Amino acid sequence: MPYVNIKVTREGGPEGKGPSAADKARLIEGVTLLLRDVLGKAPATTFVVIDEVPLEDWGIGGLPVEAYRAQRP
Repeated sequence: MPYVNIKVTREGGPEGKGPSAADKARLIEGVTLLLRDVLGKAPATTFVVIDEVPLEDWGIGGLPVEAYRAQRP
């Protein structure tokens, strides 16, 4: 019974509001099929959860993501 948790920021997608419902459906289907094909896991018992995280709650290298991006060339 695989459980996959995908975390994405609320940016990109239509109007910068994060992934659309169609994007999420494609992620869920793709991850489910990948687990079936690679590990032989049954799609009926595969759980995929997508968490949308506000950009200000995401950090990289000890910095909020916007500060990290600002320092890159």
